[in-house]
Amino acid sequence: MVDTATHDQLVAEMTGGLAPSEADLPPFAGSDPTEPSGEPSSARLGVPVTFSTSPRFYFRQLLSGRDFATNDPIAAQMVNFVYAIGDRQSGEAVLVDPAYDVEGLLGVLAADDMRCAGVLATHYHPDHVGGAMMGMQLEGVAELLEQVDVPIHIQAPEAEFVRTVTGLTDAALVQHQSGDVVSVGAVDIELICTPGHTPGSQCFLVDGRLVAGDTLFLDGCGRMDLPGSDPAQMYESLTQKLAKVPDDAVLYPGHRYSLESSATMGVTRERNVVFRPKTRQQWLAAFGG
Repeated sequence: MVDTATHDQLVAEMTGGLAPSEADLPPFAGSDPTEPSGEPSSARLGVPVTFSTSPRFYFRQLLSGRDFATNDPIAAQMVNFVYAIGDRQSGEAVLVDPAYDVEGLLGVLAADDMRCAGVLATHYHPDHVGGAMMGMQLEGVAELLEQVDVPIHIQAPEAEFVRTVTGLTDAALVQHQSGDVVSVGAVDIELICTPGHTPGSQCFLVDGRLVAGDTLFLDGCGRMDLPGSDPAQMYESLTQKLAKVPDDAVLYPGHRYSLESSATMGVTRERNVVFRPKTRQQWLAAFGG
């Protein structure tokens, strides 16, 4: 059992006070695996988007404390999103940032007649990959590997941090460069290295969706005052690395810090304060600390 003071300190450390309370969030039904989008349309903000209509494509957006880790107060307060992406025909799926409740996440896949074939880790923070945080131990990729033997896909600059936090060795990690593609059955997922929140943060572009971890939220971006953070790199990631992502792609963030659980990139670029500065100098003056 986590005492209230430790719980509140833990949440504040990782979110900088950005995490909403349960009362701030509207009802959330989770993602419907039968819908082409993998998410109820009422939870998406922006213009209509054309997703793949292939019956093979599998996509789930899962909210910590509601869809898994339902009895974990930290998971509920941190409002992490975990994603499952895969190929229904092959029955394979990768989990993006599995933490808090490995059994529950594998259970979601099993209920959908899918199996875990790998992990895509957006970055090394324990609320995304598990590990030690402020004297506590969160479940994550290390516990997952005790149940399934699968590769953990990371960006090369993130390797030393993932090893330190999770205790995994290099043998468990597949180190990538930006632009690499991970295939799950017939589904191709492009990895985009987006440093700034951490040295090797990455986003995943697949079927008109950008799964962004803590690089970009619907409102704001990842913290830049933590070990390995770099505001100048974050500016480059948001304005250069992600420039290739079209406006009609849908942003799926790493936390539910907004009322909506996703939005088109066009709406995000229009409304998110991180896109308001017009120059690097202006951006660093506003967000560089």
